[in-house]
Amino acid sequence: MRRRDFIKSSAFSGGALLFRDGSHAKAREAASPLNDPTPSPQAAGKRLPDLESARWIWYPSGRCLQNTFVLFRRELNLSTKPRRATGWIAADSRYLLEVNGRRVQWGPAPADPRWPEADPLDLIASLEEGQNVIGAQVVFFGQGDGTWPLGKPGFIFWLEVETADGQKQTLVSDATWKAFLARAWKPGHYKRFFVRALQEEFDARLYPYGWTTTGFTLNQDWLPAMILDCPANKPPLCSTYPEYMLGISMGDRVTSELRPRSIPLIREVLVPVTRLAESCWIDWVRLPEEYFEFRPPEAFRVERQPSAIELTPGEWQVNLDGVRGAALTFELTEQIMGWPYFTIEAPVGTVVELMVQEAHEVGGPALLNTHYDSWTRFICREGLNRFETFDYESCRWVQLHIHGARGSVTVREVGVRRRIFPWPKTPHIRVSEPALQRLMDASVNTLNNSAQETLMDGGGRERQQYSGDCGHQLHSIHLTLGETRLPARYLTTFSQGMTLDGYFLDAWPAYDRLARLLERQLQLTRWGPILDHGVGFNFDCMYHYLYTGDLDALREPYPRLLRFAQYLNSRLGSDGLLPVEDLGVPSVWIDHIAYQRQRHKQCAFNLYASAMLQYALPTICRGFGDHARAASGVSLGRQIQAATIGKFWSAERELFIVNMPWLAEEKAPRLCDRSLATAILYDQCPGGRTEAALRALAECPPEMGFSYPANAGWRLWALAKGGRPDVIVKDFRERWANMESVKLNNTLQEDWHAAPDGSADWSHLAVAPLYVTYMSLAGIQPIEPGFQRCEIRPQPANLDLLELTAYTIKGPLVFSARGKKGERDITLAIPDNCTGELVVRREEALKLEPAEGLNPSGHRRYRLPSGRSTTVHLKYT
Repeated sequence: MRRRDFIKSSAFSGGALLFRDGSHAKAREAASPLNDPTPSPQAAGKRLPDLESARWIWYPSGRCLQNTFVLFRRELNLSTKPRRATGWIAADSRYLLEVNGRRVQWGPAPADPRWPEADPLDLIASLEEGQNVIGAQVVFFGQGDGTWPLGKPGFIFWLEVETADGQKQTLVSDATWKAFLARAWKPGHYKRFFVRALQEEFDARLYPYGWTTTGFTLNQDWLPAMILDCPANKPPLCSTYPEYMLGISMGDRVTSELRPRSIPLIREVLVPVTRLAESCWIDWVRLPEEYFEFRPPEAFRVERQPSAIELTPGEWQVNLDGVRGAALTFELTEQIMGWPYFTIEAPVGTVVELMVQEAHEVGGPALLNTHYDSWTRFICREGLNRFETFDYESCRWVQLHIHGARGSVTVREVGVRRRIFPWPKTPHIRVSEPALQRLMDASVNTLNNSAQETLMDGGGRERQQYSGDCGHQLHSIHLTLGETRLPARYLTTFSQGMTLDGYFLDAWPAYDRLARLLERQLQLTRWGPILDHGVGFNFDCMYHYLYTGDLDALREPYPRLLRFAQYLNSRLGSDGLLPVEDLGVPSVWIDHIAYQRQRHKQCAFNLYASAMLQYALPTICRGFGDHARAASGVSLGRQIQAATIGKFWSAERELFIVNMPWLAEEKAPRLCDRSLATAILYDQCPGGRTEAALRALAECPPEMGFSYPANAGWRLWALAKGGRPDVIVKDFRERWANMESVKLNNTLQEDWHAAPDGSADWSHLAVAPLYVTYMSLAGIQPIEPGFQRCEIRPQPANLDLLELTAYTIKGPLVFSARGKKGERDITLAIPDNCTGELVVRREEALKLEPAEGLNPSGHRRYRLPSGRSTTVHLKYT
């Protein structure tokens, strides 16, 4: 079915986007092709070449236990060094590729198991004339992870090699590859945590060292690889191989597809620790193995005397007595994401538990097993061992607990192989105050940790991709880092989590919400798929379109957005409002600290959905030429807005009161920052009466619920629209810049206060200071798709200096504000082919061409010349 036919045949045809009567909508839904969450064929983006000569392979077996590692090996003889060696590689669940004994790359990126991505290969720097060895170390998780919902095991490899004389040969995965069941990792090992599949335990005594080098000799344990019954260009989910953990049958071979990687490979950088912060002795009362498995109380006693002696800078010695364990705690400069590593020279059988923590107070807990069981166990062979975790962590502290042997142990080369997205642009933002500059730097470092292959929640706990509070990262990814591919991939992968009922699995691709589907049916959790994240996803899509003008990135999500709008319409109650209670499997979150009762969220949720239907979705509809659907969305959004006003607006106080219907019962009125901010931002206050809402957002009275950091941007945006940048800057100075994580970890934490040595996320995703500085203090906003036209409304408050570069799709937009209010110079360089408009106080006298458009009260709009720099002197802005 063609794209246009696919849309036209939906339940939205005939100009009726949604049906006012919920039961009528449900009756029509069953026949709507929008119930199908798969994309139409035209929606898919770039495709892989035909890999049919390659085969999906695995270790010869009839079942695969969780956390099973298989080593795949193939030799390649080349007459000369090649001038090109490119191809594709994919695995379920993760692979580490080595060529001739050297690490090449790790992957693949988290993905929906129906549409995983194959990673590109470029082995020109790794292959040599003569004999070469290609080796892939592959793990099958088997149990859900924050980066892996489910799947089936498999490995595929396709490489085309061209020599200097123009001859080509293709190396593909098939039965000629050798497969080795790597018992250095025990097959079937338990998972670490609800959303961490791999609790790694590696025994170096059982590992076939040198297996990716030419001098290695295979034994009888290296078997011909088993070919899986699965087309090469389909994911292993489509194989007939049995999956015994969940009883998964074969995936749909018609709609599923193996796709090419849509973002660059992650960059890897070795980061050594800065120091050994402390060391001590652990006197075990219970077996260490029991402690790490079950964490029984009083399992050990601590002897605070140092257990390590520094021999030379970066090298430490421990003398084990065969009874006690030695705990060595190392510190990094800042919190990062990556693979911890270390080198140890020790007697055979020495055991090392490597633990990581996001935050630690020296002199606090002796063992850092205080953060979701974030440990990996290594068992040494005799002599020199270099260890590195297979999966990546988020940490600032690395601890080695060494025990299980007697004799001298030497530790050196401790660090983390940092993983970071290869951003196309270098952030440029300067603020006059050191504390605020540190806040901006911490925001950028947080993005380095949270925005990698997906847009993650905290990397130390979940590593899951969300919309809603998580989606706000997109603004900084676009404006500060100039990246468009990662946001485009986010739109695709998140949208693939649409359910048959029409709402999104708000954490996708991830395991969490699959588990919640079951738990919600049995009333075991309050966390269901979050409907307000589906609303937020519409805004994510709209902003991507405004930033880039890229409709191709929206072709796959678009039918799902329409389906979600239809779902919301079907849930409208007799009062014309969306409920927030008794929803069945899905749930409404909005925020977890701003509300005293669940029913208090109804006002904010309905204002949010109304704004989505009036602004976000219609913008996308118009981009696709679907003007009738845009108009219907606006109409429904207005109806919901009117119903929300009728139930929650106080004409006396000129505020939305979130417990207005229950005031007689609850006695005291309640406000929430989210309702008030949404109402200001999307002109939802009757008669434009926003003064009371703006005052409440500025003063934060005790009756107003105040959202957690990742949702705080809404309030700050609204304050900027209302002309209160002074409150924003004050907030940055007093609330944000004083965060524990900003001062200690160069990151932004999840909650307003974070304690060390616990479960707190010290590097989360709350980069509001960064995107609010660009969008509200500098005031840079696209107002036509693709930055064809943009607005700059500078409001630096009492900052002496604010300089930044916004990397737009048209080119860099350079902003500078110098001097205090009354004597301020603003310099702007607008890129070519971009119409820039400056919005300032009406009192300003500027020698610029006036521009037409809607202006905030008391303001005037001027056109800025593109392709060159313009400086204006402002007295009132």
